[in-house]
Amino acid sequence: MIPQNVVIFFAANQELLWLTTLTLDLGGTVILFRLFGKAGLQVAIATAIILANLQGPKLTVIFGMETSLGVIFYSSIFFATDVLSENYGKAEANKAVRMGFAVSVIVLIMLSFATLYLPSQEPASAEFSANIHSAFATIINFTPQIILGSLMAYLISQSFDVWAFHKIKTLTGERRLWLRNNLSTMSSQVVDTLIFSLVVWMPIVGLRSALALGASKFVFKIVIAIIDTPFIYWAKQTFGQRHPAETSTA
Repeated sequence: MIPQNVVIFFAANQELLWLTTLTLDLGGTVILFRLFGKAGLQVAIATAIILANLQGPKLTVIFGMETSLGVIFYSSIFFATDVLSENYGKAEANKAVRMGFAVSVIVLIMLSFATLYLPSQEPASAEFSANIHSAFATIINFTPQIILGSLMAYLISQSFDVWAFHKIKTLTGERRLWLRNNLSTMSSQVVDTLIFSLVVWMPIVGLRSALALGASKFVFKIVIAIIDTPFIYWAKQTFGQRHPAETSTA
């Protein structure tokens, strides 16, 4: 699917690949918002949840630190809810959080059921089918611990993000969009990282190692929160173009 010269280039430039992926993800969210408004943001959240679930187990090393691809797409959910909060209010943002939780539950259940189907035994496709089944099961063979941790972390941290965003907005008014975007995301990412580390990793590797793993992922989450700042202003401009009567100075 991807040209070989592009594969070779990004194999030698993994940090640039990470930044490119992040830019495409955040930019895609704003484009969906530009094309479809509030529904586009809801679609972006559902898409990010599916991608985070599927790519979460894939680990890589970026800037010398181990991280998972799921961090990019999971972090973009906070960006989308902040855009909803800024332009449509707290109620719509909380509604999107609940929708995202429902999507996450449905995806986890349906993917788990998919592993119960036995691979084809037809002679012409048996080997291919067995290999695909094994790879598929490896990716989506979630443990109850991971399911509980991810769902708890999502619902609590996203709800906190919406609350924090609007709490800061009551103090700053329509000014300093960058401040409420960054502070709400960073603080809610602390909540998210702590819950996931303590529920999922601590029983496996112990408290010290669990916190170390969480700290590494948190660094990437902070970087993503900073990088998404110009994108939230782009989204604000997009909202002003769609609804000029409701535009305010941020």
